[in-house]
Amino acid sequence: MPIGRVNAAKFIARLLPEPHETDLGGEPAHHLMATVHADRVCPPSGHRISWTDCYDSANMLPLTLKADLLLEPDGDPRPVPEYLTGEARERAERAGHQAAWIRREAHRRGLH
Repeated sequence: MPIGRVNAAKFIARLLPEPHETDLGGEPAHHLMATVHADRVCPPSGHRISWTDCYDSANMLPLTLKADLLLEPDGDPRPVPEYLTGEARERAERAGHQAAWIRREAHRRGLH
């Protein structure tokens, strides 16, 4: 009998164990990372996936994986796309620096 597909997202714990979750920024950091991810992947020219769906797909991840969405493989923040301007650009720059800090701190603490 074939086994149906399983959505793996429900098996990924969104929150890190305390006190790590709070120390790494808690809910405000979750919101910032998910917002910036959605801003980056949904340019003003349009995208076939809605901004809300992009936000939700990032928001279900733990902070360490959210941070990885905004980082280069070497751990540096990804460049901010030119189409992000004003407040969105400032938010993306701030999130990039916070993501790099989260990744470094998580590595130091032995979190994945």
